[in-house]
Amino acid sequence: MKAFDYVRPASVAEALAAAARPGAAYLAAGTNLVDLMKGGVTRPDVLVDITRLPGLAGIEHRSDGSTRIGALVRNAVLAHDPTIATRYPALAEALLSGASGQLRNAATTAGNVLQRTRCQYFTDTASACNKRAPGTGCDAIGGVNRAHAVLGWSRHCIATHPSDFCVPLAALDAVVEIEGPGGPRSVPLEAFHRLPGDHPERETVLEPGELVVAVTLPPGADGFAAHSRYLKVRERTSYAFAVVSAAVALRMDGNRIAQARIALGSVALKPWRAREAESLLAGAAPTPETFAQAAQAALAEATPSGDNAYKIELARRIVVRALTLSAAGTPARVPALPASPFAASPFAATQSAASPSAGASTHV
Repeated sequence: MKAFDYVRPASVAEALAAAARPGAAYLAAGTNLVDLMKGGVTRPDVLVDITRLPGLAGIEHRSDGSTRIGALVRNAVLAHDPTIATRYPALAEALLSGASGQLRNAATTAGNVLQRTRCQYFTDTASACNKRAPGTGCDAIGGVNRAHAVLGWSRHCIATHPSDFCVPLAALDAVVEIEGPGGPRSVPLEAFHRLPGDHPERETVLEPGELVVAVTLPPGADGFAAHSRYLKVRERTSYAFAVVSAAVALRMDGNRIAQARIALGSVALKPWRAREAESLLAGAAPTPETFAQAAQAALAEATPSGDNAYKIELARRIVVRALTLSAAGTPARVPALPASPFAASPFAATQSAASPSAGASTHV
């Protein structure tokens, strides 16, 4: 590992000043960053440790109905928070499906939002990768790429974004709060991650030295609590990243869908919001035929990026499955295998007849 300077600021202002140094990087839990440093993928000159900054580790449920999640809130704390699990069950389900228990105890909200692709060519410094070394090429194109992107990819990069947590965040219109040299600003999470285009090395809209300080769920996001699921297909049911995943949230009006939210994971270099499918579902009855049409619309722009055409059909099927389970109602408890489409789903006790604030906690 390359030698680096270590700085532990006492405030956000001090952190921003320290991060202005060339080659600086912010350090929280380091569950992703430290691995990349060990492999020589990332070689910062300065680590700015933000783990002790005040005011970044709280969960605030505001009077306007929004929820502010501090950048340093641990994934395990967030997943097991009773109010989060009740108001945003897909969020808890996604968190519990990610990584291992030990990693969830360490990983943070901002770190999850900012985690980098798990493309094997990105993490192998002997391979050509435009994301790691711009202009060198992309060995994933024409290589082993069955796990790579089918939406939004370019001739320069076919990697995917690995987060489970970000998928329901995108579906619920979450907003990323940022502090930087130019002052505070907020960016919708849907616009926070960049598609590769001609510059895959630019992964987010963050400018140099900017710091993510919180993620906010807007007022009304809890209105989907009674019909909300996150499903994940992985190559093994233990600790593994998604092959494809889907977050679905429905607002029902009797036997009709008043509003739908759909986001897909591990199909692109960002969580993919399926807005055409959402529009198709508005006012429709929750039937298998309608769900199949929505799944077709969600993947209408998908094209294989190599040996991964199967992911398109798999993603369609996970959308149908997530819609079916969401329409049936959020279970009172997360299944034994969180976010697995193969887990038993005990719908005997659901929140489908309950108001968002009255549902039982969904955490295990």
